[in-house]
Amino acid sequence: MEANTMKAIRQHEFGGPEVLHYEDAPIPELKSGEVLVHVHAVGINPPDLYLRDGYKMLPPEWQPKVSFPIILGTDISGVVKAVADDVRNFTVGDEVYAMVRFPEGLAGDSRAYAEYVNVPASELAIKPNNISHVHAAGAPMSLLTAWQFMIELGHNHPNPLQANKHEPVQLEGKTVLINGAAGGVGHFAVQLAKWKGARVIAVASGKHEALLYDLGADEFIDYTKTTPEDVIRDIDLVIDTIGGEKTGRFLRTLKQGGSLFPIFPLGFSGTEEAEKLGVKISSVQVRSSGIQLTKLRDLLDDGTIRVVIDSTYPLFDAKKAHERVTLGHIQGKIVLTVS
Repeated sequence: MEANTMKAIRQHEFGGPEVLHYEDAPIPELKSGEVLVHVHAVGINPPDLYLRDGYKMLPPEWQPKVSFPIILGTDISGVVKAVADDVRNFTVGDEVYAMVRFPEGLAGDSRAYAEYVNVPASELAIKPNNISHVHAAGAPMSLLTAWQFMIELGHNHPNPLQANKHEPVQLEGKTVLINGAAGGVGHFAVQLAKWKGARVIAVASGKHEALLYDLGADEFIDYTKTTPEDVIRDIDLVIDTIGGEKTGRFLRTLKQGGSLFPIFPLGFSGTEEAEKLGVKISSVQVRSSGIQLTKLRDLLDDGTIRVVIDSTYPLFDAKKAHERVTLGHIQGKIVLTVS
């Protein structure tokens, strides 16, 4: 490998895990306002798979234009290698974590599946001291998603899928149902809701019961044995981390004035029913934020929020990591390690 190259996972066409190739790539050139990070770990998220496949779930007019080869990924933890001349708040040697250029990098401009990545300084934060790079890399997108949905939006960008601005709801004393509670966003949502004083009902398959009680759930529903919308009523807030066209089934669980927050809102068609029931449907696009990751650092450092790791794979085995994702029933996060 030449001095100005690095190892990265690149793809030259859309497809399944088989299109992911471990190969040499140029080390990115540092631009104004950026920090070059030597990556130690990379968190895997659903948008990685969407881009790998070519965003097939989106209408053609929404599909981003991609120039191959591309490098997937947004979530990193690592060490600062260099800083641009105009960056003052980071120095070489700092341990940092970030969600890189999201959603601006939807077309493959985030480039996290690599040994080095350039990160806008505004999206970067000092890594929590008391957790590993693996755990730090597992946090950014999933934790920021839960945070921006539930606690603090933190930006004024409009959501193209709804006219109203998304507003988190007061959680103290409320009952919150979290569907997909053991997954990346779900296991953080459980912890944030408990931290804010809510009663939490966690929905997941039976293998996750012990973990979710350990994370603070007050009640657990094994969806393989019980259909939650058949037995639960008078909920204040549903966080549906699965979302999609089936998310409307949770409308019947909500009390009048309650809210349903689908993390993946595409396909939902129950707006009229929600209005009749007096239920609010709201969603938001998660966005990179170094400011919010800095706030979250303390919660991660003192153990208020734990990052659960399902499994780790070396960077060169990204194909196997994506194959693991397709098996489902993930507990927490899957992370790539970079030597």
